[in-house]
Amino acid sequence: MFFLHKKISDKLALNDGLNIIIVGCGTVGRTLVEQLTKENHDITVIDFNSDKINMITNQYDVMGIVGNGASFNVQKEAGIKEADLLIAVTECDELNLLCCTLASRVADCSTIARVRNPEYSHELSYLRDKLGLAMIINPEYEAAKEINRILCLPTALEVTSFAHGKAELVKIRIPQGNALDKMSIAELGQTTNDVLVCAVERNKQIFIPSGNFELQSGDIMTFVSPSKAVGVFLKSIGFKSHKVKNAMIIGGGDAGYYLSKLLISNGIDVKIIEKNKSRCEELAADLPKAVVINGDGSDEDLLLEEGLETTQAFVPLTGSDEENILLALNTQQHS
Repeated sequence: MFFLHKKISDKLALNDGLNIIIVGCGTVGRTLVEQLTKENHDITVIDFNSDKINMITNQYDVMGIVGNGASFNVQKEAGIKEADLLIAVTECDELNLLCCTLASRVADCSTIARVRNPEYSHELSYLRDKLGLAMIINPEYEAAKEINRILCLPTALEVTSFAHGKAELVKIRIPQGNALDKMSIAELGQTTNDVLVCAVERNKQIFIPSGNFELQSGDIMTFVSPSKAVGVFLKSIGFKSHKVKNAMIIGGGDAGYYLSKLLISNGIDVKIIEKNKSRCEELAADLPKAVVINGDGSDEDLLLEEGLETTQAFVPLTGSDEENILLALNTQQHS
């Protein structure tokens, strides 16, 4: 859940820009700056690294401060008293929580903290409530959840869970000759009570369909359904709704750990290849049902030896976008 101060809601309703402080100028911080400046918010960025601050202030119309985001004097210099929102996204979870705790004590602003450590995963609601945070974000876990959805429901273009995972918003493209082709929404309603068609995209136009609206091949249909009924419905209309049986994950960082845990819970066999030996030992202890290999994921011979050619899902999560792309491209010939 997201608990924002009323003054933020009031400003957004009037299309007024917010005063936002971002602590941390890494990949997530830079992405936030890029997006939020497009929305005409006033941004101040805090980071220990002067080079990062110089780079971000030269590239975007933002104010930059070199210093410790958990310092009251630094936050004061950044304008915490006038801030509407502080977002702490440094590489250190504890620093992020401390930044937000200080901000909420000295100013009337909402706070958002990035918390990635799996050790905190079962305490996030407690931390949010006790520390008065508006929200706790975990990009690695969110990415893992999205990959898990794709691997468990490969025929869907997009899947979004809500209502605590009890319902899903699913987007599919209707293929030629499918059972839905030439079927009206009313006829579809007679075949199932578990599907509500929300929208249909056709020739770049969006339709909110009535009962007599007729579906056609090529349409992109968005529907809502109970999570347990999605696979049954897709199978009934001729879609392959089966999940993959096995996955090879390159990289045993937080994202790799979260994804492995989700896939294993869905009955998918997981093999993790990680360079760091001590990290491999941690993963083997935390994920006893996974096969953990200490090795270089860019070593093609190792990948083939570990069954790349029979792997149904290959997921590079090394922490480097460039390396992930290269690994994916290099392994396509074996898929």
